Amino acid sequence: MSEQLIAHLSELEQYAVVWGYVAIFVLMAIESSFIPFPSEVIMIPAGFLAARGALSCGTPWLDGTLAVAVGLLGSMAGAYVNYFLALKLGEPFLRKYGKYFFIKPETLDRASEIFRKYGDLATFVCRLLPAIRQLISLPAGLTRMDFRRFSIFTALGAGIWTAILTGIGYYCGRITSDMDYPELVQYGKQLLHDHYGWILSGLVLFCVGYIALQKRVMRADKPN
Repeated sequence: MSEQLIAHLSELEQYAVVWGYVAIFVLMAIESSFIPFPSEVIMIPAGFLAARGALSCGTPWLDGTLAVAVGLLGSMAGAYVNYFLALKLGEPFLRKYGKYFFIKPETLDRASEIFRKYGDLATFVCRLLPAIRQLISLPAGLTRMDFRRFSIFTALGAGIWTAILTGIGYYCGRITSDMDYPELVQYGKQLLHDHYGWILSGLVLFCVGYIALQKRVMRADKPN
């Protein structure tokens, strides 16, 4: 599926100057909803095109910044779809009809288990993890997680992920200009895989700091 998707998206590259940001928003919204769609095939090429000045502005640093911002907005739109879908329809509906929305019961179970175990923090952490990043918004909606907190944690995780992918593409665009679309995606994904340990290390540090801060706040709120 990824190979076919890459082939189709590569045909749209010639329209990037006019429709690049619209395509980034729409595709990232799809990726962040319940439809399985790898964000790597969107944001890595977006960063690559930005570095070459091939997006709307023609200025690499500005195009790169806008690509991250638009990708984040698309991710938030898709996450909101999942959140309100779960909030309005409820778990029985998702279990019965979720297969028509590419939501498998076992995947929903896994997302719900992670959310119950880690709470709000899961909406941030899981945005940086493959396979589960899109569907973690469902248990947030099912449990009626505070919408503002959901937005903050989702934006934080999605923003970091979008910036990482765009940065990889931007780096590739600065070191070479003769990669075709499939080669770029595969090289970028391999680069991400080789350095994923740093991402996980950063996640661990963030989680430890967040938990420590939360405990400190809770102790401060207790009456003496």
